[in-house]
Amino acid sequence: MLWNTRPVARVLASIRTCDFFHSETALPTWILIAFAAALAWLGFAALARWVMVNPRGQEADAGLMLAFIRCYSRVLHRVEYEGLEHVRAVETTRPLIVVANHTAGIDPVLIQNATRRFEPRWMMADDMRVALLEPFWNWVRIIDVARYQKDSASARVALKHLKAGGVLGIFPEGGIERPARQLLPFQPGVGLLIKKSGALVLPAIIEDTPQIDPAFASIWTPSRSRVRFMEPVDYASTGLGAADIAADLQQRYEDWTGWPINRDRADGVETPQPSADRHQREAPPPSVALSAS
Repeated sequence: MLWNTRPVARVLASIRTCDFFHSETALPTWILIAFAAALAWLGFAALARWVMVNPRGQEADAGLMLAFIRCYSRVLHRVEYEGLEHVRAVETTRPLIVVANHTAGIDPVLIQNATRRFEPRWMMADDMRVALLEPFWNWVRIIDVARYQKDSASARVALKHLKAGGVLGIFPEGGIERPARQLLPFQPGVGLLIKKSGALVLPAIIEDTPQIDPAFASIWTPSRSRVRFMEPVDYASTGLGAADIAADLQQRYEDWTGWPINRDRADGVETPQPSADRHQREAPPPSVALSAS
């Protein structure tokens, strides 16, 4: 049976003879051009606002970088977030420290993708500062930490940043978890910074990032990463000392994740020894946890 092409031919003929744009009822060409230009302007304005509204104010490069991070995190790492209500609840009118377990070189980028209202300034071991990424380290204003020796200079820079209203990012383990899902002992410095600054703490738990060495190879390795933000913690009114704050924070991570502590770290960083009465300590008072409501 042959296909009947007459209806199609009639439609094509009607299109060819259509005189809508030549009839008296057609819109003038200048109106069509003006309408298209207005749409283009509105699109450009929306794009400009999307780029210019960023933690650094009116810096276009920061907005473009954040836009890239959003696309990059979704496409390459297909990151999933939980607890974003805790991120939205924090007030940046007081010092804020974002703490996270450390799984891969990509960790700070995944967190920045979620904390779009503020930009944590990360403390990072100076021996992890890959020369190839030096321009990027300078742009994000990394605070170098000499993790194999006593380093008070980095703590002073961090405290100054917090007192100026900035947000600090810390990996309290002082190294990358290997193997995965085994926490490293928290370094006492995190407790000292929290105690001295009186900062609110926003905890994040990272998992399922690329387990690959060197750590920064995770930047170009696909994954299905997950980031969980926990309820903010306020240690300011608890009366806990710096060491107890670090120990309490580590205990919280153990409880949240169910992961063991790996004290046989291979990176040469000194492992803090747990206090003898650690497991006999009473639970922190209810005021330690800050409600996000």
